[in-house]
Amino acid sequence: MTNNALPVGADLRGWLDHLQATGRLSAARPGVDLRFELSGIASRLDGDRAVVFGKPGGKDITVVSGLLSRREWMAEALGVAETELIDRFQQACQDPVPWTEVEHAPCQEEVIREVDLGSLPVPTHNEHDHGPYITAGLLIARNPTTGSQNVSIHRLQVSGPDRLGALLLPRHTAAFFGQAEASGTDLEVAIAIGVDPLTLMSSQAAVPIDHDELEIAGALRGSPLPVTKAVTNEVRVPADAEIVLEGRLLADVREPEGPFGEFPQYYGPRADRHVVCIDAITHRRDPIYHTIVGGGLEHLLLGCIPREGSFLAHLRQNFQCVQAVHLPRGGVCRYHLYVQVRDPEPGEVKNLILAALGAHYDIKHVTVVDSDVDVFDPDEVEWAVATRFQADRDLVLVGGAQGSRLDPSTADGVGAKMGLDATIPPVDDEGRFTRIRVPGAEEIDLERAVAPAPTNWRSER
Repeated sequence: MTNNALPVGADLRGWLDHLQATGRLSAARPGVDLRFELSGIASRLDGDRAVVFGKPGGKDITVVSGLLSRREWMAEALGVAETELIDRFQQACQDPVPWTEVEHAPCQEEVIREVDLGSLPVPTHNEHDHGPYITAGLLIARNPTTGSQNVSIHRLQVSGPDRLGALLLPRHTAAFFGQAEASGTDLEVAIAIGVDPLTLMSSQAAVPIDHDELEIAGALRGSPLPVTKAVTNEVRVPADAEIVLEGRLLADVREPEGPFGEFPQYYGPRADRHVVCIDAITHRRDPIYHTIVGGGLEHLLLGCIPREGSFLAHLRQNFQCVQAVHLPRGGVCRYHLYVQVRDPEPGEVKNLILAALGAHYDIKHVTVVDSDVDVFDPDEVEWAVATRFQADRDLVLVGGAQGSRLDPSTADGVGAKMGLDATIPPVDDEGRFTRIRVPGAEEIDLERAVAPAPTNWRSER
């Protein structure tokens, strides 16, 4: 089901071939331990190389980790320059491409109805994780009223042979489940593991409810994503997925889940949470299992890049001054948002801050800077705050707001949000904020102008 005209990231196995051909894929010795050793190796190579694990823990299924652990890899998967990455994702969010349904799909080459999740090579990642967790599964749910789908990634604790504990944050999957549970029914879901990089990226788009992220995947591909109907329910899943778990979010059932090492670099605590009962497992012949190490670069960046594109599109709809946005690693690629603007109207930056804080509950701090400040350089942003910001004039503070429940500083997800207007304030003296520069420094050819110091540097005096 591949097409040579598609971006290289539109096919998982093709992407692995590409990483191998460019020296960015390593192979671990066969049989590494699924408890900590696999994630330890993946963590050590995170951001440098992806890793393939053959027969980990004695299982027959190959595991891969680190598929998208650098920004430039994501751009490469899309076939664009890194500077075009966010605009390309923004465009895909605005112009989704409906999927196409097929009857015979690779993801259903094998169908297993006697479910045993223990047959899958599910690693235990961090020291205090409760146990094995599925971390790179795309949970696909259908709106029980409209039939529209939602795609998202949730941490999924293996709690039994056919049972998963799930953390559902207050977003679209939880809304769909709330509708089903209110009517006394389970919510049909499917969990796709081992999808292509573009579909993986699309799952993290911050778009309104009832916008199917699989259609964003189609836009990123430049052609409709092939999907197929699940064997046991009505959910449509990526036809080329390596493994699919079909099941139901159980109404009126909550069971203990957690702790689990999350993106803020802390553990999400143990509590009674939602439960998925698995009715069938389907997979390709010789499938590949994808895992994402909790709190690693792939975890952080996978949520970062698509959200940057979604937030850029959202803010540009109402603020023409917006030039770029960035979710820096120092803010765990979720909580801090940098926004670059050009020639904002008086008071517009504060309106923009409020809109940005409302774009997603995860956003905790927003910093707005002028167009001469590089939002992808945290030192530049900090410099703007240091030299252009005054707290009594430029601070926006909102208390008692919905935030991330995974932020340990909140009270069960309720906390304060802050905006910093680090743009140049209105002044009479324009020269007051003129940045220093050395004329022509950028154009100097250093290879011609500078040579290695001689053995005796004093001879050059």
